[in-house]
Amino acid sequence: AEAGLPLVDVSAITGFPEILDGRVKTLHPAIHAGLLARRDDPTHMITLQASGIAAIDLVVVNLYPFERTVAAARPFDEIVEMIDVGGPAMIRAAAKNAADVTVVVDPSQYDEVIAEMTSSGGRTSAPLRRRFAAEAFARTAAYDAAIAEYLIAESDMQAPRWRAVGGALVQPLRYGENPHQRAAFYATGADTAGLAAARKVQGKELSYNNIGDADAALRCVAEFDATEAAACVIVKHANPCGVAVRETAAEAYQAALACDPTSAYGGIVAFNRPLTEEVARDVTGIFTEMVIAPEADDAAVGVFAHKPNLRLLLASALRGREVSFRSVAGGLLVQDADSAMANHSAIRIVTTRQPTGEEMRDMLFAQRVVKHVKSNAIVIARAGATLGIGAGQMSRVDSTRIAVARADAFGAADAVAASDAFFPFADALEALAAAGVAAVIQPGGSMRDPEVIAAANRLGIAMAFTGVRHFLH
Repeated sequence: AEAGLPLVDVSAITGFPEILDGRVKTLHPAIHAGLLARRDDPTHMITLQASGIAAIDLVVVNLYPFERTVAAARPFDEIVEMIDVGGPAMIRAAAKNAADVTVVVDPSQYDEVIAEMTSSGGRTSAPLRRRFAAEAFARTAAYDAAIAEYLIAESDMQAPRWRAVGGALVQPLRYGENPHQRAAFYATGADTAGLAAARKVQGKELSYNNIGDADAALRCVAEFDATEAAACVIVKHANPCGVAVRETAAEAYQAALACDPTSAYGGIVAFNRPLTEEVARDVTGIFTEMVIAPEADDAAVGVFAHKPNLRLLLASALRGREVSFRSVAGGLLVQDADSAMANHSAIRIVTTRQPTGEEMRDMLFAQRVVKHVKSNAIVIARAGATLGIGAGQMSRVDSTRIAVARADAFGAADAVAASDAFFPFADALEALAAAGVAAVIQPGGSMRDPEVIAAANRLGIAMAFTGVRHFLH
């Protein structure tokens, strides 16, 4: 209307006014018969003519913004009103009749449709109609999936009988984990946080592995409150190789880098505070694949510009209840994201020796890191920084030995260690003690807990049980 186009109100076609505050307006035979009638079926066309119904050849629908309304955390009643009924019905009807009808569900498709109609005397081709029909059904499926997920979360359903997953393309990717695998990145909602909402300032195109590593870094750095301390996480192959909290982001980066500078080469670096020129100069001092932060000042952006291949993303971590999906052959595994963290009051000290205040602070720090390390996971830390990380080994004692070897560069005297799961035997604890570790935090729950506690007492180590396991497979 603003563009001066001639319009006909829906009620003029249906002969019926919209009712129920607009909930019913296009659900009418005059609309849906015009969409669904087969042009090659004479009886269909006779029926239209006898009923005074015009065939509809082009349908353009922008659905009510349900996903954006949920992302804006609006009240339940307002969100429900953003559930489009007539729009999906028209889209599906048009897509079903793609032999004759063109359906458009996103403004990004407009130019292609206009160009084809302009060059073909107002017509569209069958290949375009079929392709757009496929996208239309995918759009309504993703829309319904978003509605279902919201209502499932609101109802706190543990295992609904049906589960739908849908998403909108963020970008096609050159390939997946390896060059022979096709891949693309999809956003499953309209969130204003997370990687799907990240703003890319510069750098090469993101790869499948880049996105996986970046997600691991963003999730880990989100464990640390930016109002309390600056945090830096360096990730390589989806595992943290250095994590630290300090007064400034620059200090946090240097402490995280010191943990494992070899692995940090070519890594992903995430911060919980805005980037400054000082931080940018430090990070660009070695080869870095990607830097993620909530913001970056102009001076920092200027420094990064001298490394045009370095990917700079501005993004914040998702908050609130999340659900993770993992594909397996023939199905999906669905679970709540691991947002649990044992609070200080719930932690039990099970040894004779009590941890010092400094040791307890470091244990809580290490506990936040270990949940983001692939199982079996061991993290050795001191003074708010990791010293050694052992990840992804088939036995816990092997992960412990790797963490100890990494920590040897600093010496582990007076350090603490965190384990993502209980110690099945005392051997890993003995390896930590031999390295100089003074306190250990772990979930507990093994049938051999008494044996492990006795070993800790014998070795003079303070040990805390959290009762919360953090496997990450």
